[in-house]
Amino acid sequence: MSDFGEPARGNARPYRVGYAPGAYDLFHIGHLNILRHARSRCDYLVAGVVSDEMAELAKGRRPMIPLVERLEIVRSVKYVDAAFVETVPDKVETWKQVRFDVIFKGDDWRGTPKGDKLEQDFAVHGVDVVYFPYTVHTSSTQLRRALDALAETPAVPGQFTAELR
Repeated sequence: MSDFGEPARGNARPYRVGYAPGAYDLFHIGHLNILRHARSRCDYLVAGVVSDEMAELAKGRRPMIPLVERLEIVRSVKYVDAAFVETVPDKVETWKQVRFDVIFKGDDWRGTPKGDKLEQDFAVHGVDVVYFPYTVHTSSTQLRRALDALAETPAVPGQFTAELR
């Protein structure tokens, strides 16, 4: 495990294959930052895009953007070499298919039970967990709340309105 600013193995790209999992719903600057920083630390970056069903299991709700669209958005980011659809909750099972040597997560996972479990599970396989700073001012959850609030606000006659769903 290492921090964002400290190369874990002494050079600019200390890892061969990196893995950056996420829902990537309502793609925003925080997602872009993670992918950019992850790519700077590995020769080849695979972005794991969780399926709609997996996102619902993890977060209690389906993504607003369907999987095929989230996958296409993430695939189109210049820092991503490949995108992989995650269909199982166990990241070690995903590792068995993708074979990365580092997994990148936001530092909101650091020191949490799920982050500790991730580190323990991957230590056995020689996979490092690298945390990047979480983009506090923008998140898909915040964007979803803003969209929900807009959807609940009654329209003012004569003012432009847009269908949100």
